[in-house]
Amino acid sequence: MTATATPTTTPAVLTARALLLDMDGTLVNSDAVVERIWRRWAERHGLDGHEVMKVVHGRQGHASMAVLLPDRPVEQNLADNTRMLAEETSDVEGVVAIPGAPEFLASLRGLPHALVTSADVALSTARMAAAGLRLPDVRVTAESVGASKPDPEGFLKGAAELGVDPADCIVFEDSFAGITAGRAAGMRVVGVGTRARFHGPDVVVEDLTRVRVEAAGDGTIRLHIGRA
Repeated sequence: MTATATPTTTPAVLTARALLLDMDGTLVNSDAVVERIWRRWAERHGLDGHEVMKVVHGRQGHASMAVLLPDRPVEQNLADNTRMLAEETSDVEGVVAIPGAPEFLASLRGLPHALVTSADVALSTARMAAAGLRLPDVRVTAESVGASKPDPEGFLKGAAELGVDPADCIVFEDSFAGITAGRAAGMRVVGVGTRARFHGPDVVVEDLTRVRVEAAGDGTIRLHIGRA
């Protein structure tokens, strides 16, 4: 399926051996703080805030800056990113769980799954805590990879840490960068939320209340996907 195709919204059953979960927009709704911080950043750099918001979801901050300010030295982007991460970590006002996320994560206890996020350890810990969500035991964060989404490195590393072939993994994502990364890793993608609908996931759900997890006797995970 291409990024311009319309994803399936009818009920479906998908089978996998592991699930790889994005955080922002997928488990946690952090849009309010992302908007606040990135729009302030856009204003400081004389950029259109609306256009900036089209870029930043799913990527590490320095990777977004490289797209938005292509002529700026990498070192400046990295330094700016460090400041932005500290600002984001200290601002959790309005950070809440995506509907169904607590129950979804609870249903994955004892099953192979990992968090694969562009946030670093501090930010992912702060946002998951603010949303009242448990952190998966296996986590791939910004410190774990050399390339940001849409590069597939994070998802491939998550699969490797779980000992599962990429083709047997299903990714849960909301953004263009994340969905592109999942598909580049050779994985199927469940899109979560309105943003995901436009970027070519295999199926799309309104939120995680539309997903039921069943542990099969053969060691696989069955996902019962409801209509978005």
